[in-house]
Amino acid sequence: MLLTKMTALEQKVIEQREEIARLKGLKGRPDIKPSGMDKGTEPAKPGRQGQHPRRGKVRPRVNVEDRIVPATVPAGSRFKGYEPYTVQELVLTVHAVRYLRERWVTPDGKTIIAPLPEGTRGHFGPDLRRFVLMQYHQGQTTLPRLATLLQSVGVAISKREIQRLLTEGQDGFLAENRDVLRAGLQTSPWISVDDTGARHKAANGYCTQIGNQHFTWFGTRSSKSRLNFLDLLRTGHTDFVLNHAAFDYMRSRALSAPLIARLAEQPETVFADQAAWSAHLDRLGFTGLTTTPDPVLIATEGAIWGSVHAHDFLRDAVVLSDDAGQFAVGQHALCWVHAERLVHRLDTFTDRNRAAQQKVRKLIWDFYADLKVYQTNPDKRRRLALRARFDRIFQRRTGFATLDRLLARLHANKAELLMVLERPEIPLHTNGSENDIRCQVTRRKVSAGTRSDLGRDCRDAFLGLGKTCAKLGVAAWDYLGSRLGVPGHPVVPPLPELIRCRGQPV
Repeated sequence: MLLTKMTALEQKVIEQREEIARLKGLKGRPDIKPSGMDKGTEPAKPGRQGQHPRRGKVRPRVNVEDRIVPATVPAGSRFKGYEPYTVQELVLTVHAVRYLRERWVTPDGKTIIAPLPEGTRGHFGPDLRRFVLMQYHQGQTTLPRLATLLQSVGVAISKREIQRLLTEGQDGFLAENRDVLRAGLQTSPWISVDDTGARHKAANGYCTQIGNQHFTWFGTRSSKSRLNFLDLLRTGHTDFVLNHAAFDYMRSRALSAPLIARLAEQPETVFADQAAWSAHLDRLGFTGLTTTPDPVLIATEGAIWGSVHAHDFLRDAVVLSDDAGQFAVGQHALCWVHAERLVHRLDTFTDRNRAAQQKVRKLIWDFYADLKVYQTNPDKRRRLALRARFDRIFQRRTGFATLDRLLARLHANKAELLMVLERPEIPLHTNGSENDIRCQVTRRKVSAGTRSDLGRDCRDAFLGLGKTCAKLGVAAWDYLGSRLGVPGHPVVPPLPELIRCRGQPV
């Protein structure tokens, strides 16, 4: 106990010293490197040892123009063909068009004006709008720098006009982003989730990531509670539904049987919005109860979970998380990298403690490597052996009390850590989510936060759509060109359709 308190005080002193160094502009201490369990357990890849991989041929995504470059040669030389050499160039030019729109007056006095070309909105063409969206969201630039760039090449545009291009008239993108999440939740066998801090309207909030190998979706809200996560899983629907999934959820959260029976006895099972649901709970006397757990909260979470199932979302999908409590819904699996990280970062005080820590880490690394092998060729015999081996690792007594308590805690999560034995298609870690959410962290560092709900939603939507395009093999530039109506641009199918095609069983 004394050693634990001493360690906590030492950690506090270190944090205070780092804060003082930061305020003084001094260099802080180096970050501790991650344990590297996932890469360390990868099998060796055959290949050329000690040689760097070759870059490969340059393959431009545009038509290549051939130009003959003559050479000065002496008389009597023989022509031996051409030596190809590809050069790529970027041409930034401003093209302004003044449309002289015909205006006619009909015999009955009505005025007819010729329409503008397709894709023209306001005083800026679709290619310029695409460039603005690409630079701001994918290039992670700031609005003032983007304004400076455009003005320097000759575009007459202000920061306010760029802001309008980024947020106004984006209903189509917002709708497609919502449908991307719906398609992912309906077809995916698993999703991986994570969250990070976000600023909105000068207040701290949280950005939640939901995705897998086919899609990415972001949603920023003021809370990171389980109620908020369930609401995000409804993907814009506002109804509350009492069904088997809702009542199973309430039982799993220890809501009393008489209260569940009171809800089940009522003929109403679907409620259109929050007002209708709150009125129903008030009629049944839920709002006046002071028992633990909170009946209103658990019943509301259950009804939202019922809505998620009623809309055919996450019917048999596994939710993979880093053990944050708000994500523990439905079939839940835990990240092995985060579990091993607890052992890796454990404070040790003696050589005996350090030896015990390293021994347990090696056992976990070996077990993790065998889980990877099991994923490639699952069978019942190996599954039973891995379950028994898990017990031997996490029920052992090392003599290091803090480590033993940690192992007992991890053993209590056995079902979630070993979900991969029943569902070998799910990953063993949440690295994908952490990679996805880095763009939100970068955006936060570059631009701090958002000021309007529309700006927040547009930021989340375009970052999520960009990640989804990359996972589906679609260039974000081509996607924006197709949606904005750039003349002559090939059509990119709706992303939800591509996700549903990828999610279909082979």
